[in-house]
Amino acid sequence: MTARLVTDDEIVMNFEVDRYMSAPSPAERELLIRAPAPVLDVGCGPGRHVMALVESGRLAMGVDVAPSAVDIATKRGAPVLLRSVFERIPAAGRWASALLLDGNIGIGGSPHALLVRLTELLRSDGPVLTEVEAPGTPTRALSVRIEWRDRISPAFPWARVGVDDIGNVASRAGYQLEEIWSAERRWFAHLKLR
Repeated sequence: MTARLVTDDEIVMNFEVDRYMSAPSPAERELLIRAPAPVLDVGCGPGRHVMALVESGRLAMGVDVAPSAVDIATKRGAPVLLRSVFERIPAAGRWASALLLDGNIGIGGSPHALLVRLTELLRSDGPVLTEVEAPGTPTRALSVRIEWRDRISPAFPWARVGVDDIGNVASRAGYQLEEIWSAERRWFAHLKLR
């Protein structure tokens, strides 16, 4: 079953619903090992990364604006909050790392604003582990909607960040790019506050 993130003229991202509901993949588990606790999962969806962290004995919390996703995460036992990362977040300034997976560096339509917001939530040595788009993908702001089965969401702001540009995006927000890697045909970056 596939949901799609779309603009008026293109598919931005396909969401394999089964993947989002299942346990993290080997590549995601490897990424989670890199995240010092406590971990803030921004745009946590149904809480699969949060649950994997908690089950491994690490402190973690997720935030998401989708009531249905938060409901699923809560029923799983994941510690999640129904709210935007731009609202009040508990333990601001004390999170040891943040996750922006599954395209979530695009939340709000401004990767710069999102990364700057994370500087307020993370400790000074806290990394951001983010998923980015494949080489050749342009970085740009979009207005998108989710299409799933016969449902279409209202449009909302989103952004894409390509692996070729993540260093520039990070630098403008006060981070340095520590590492880029690829696994399972996906691209990831480790950002560190300067």
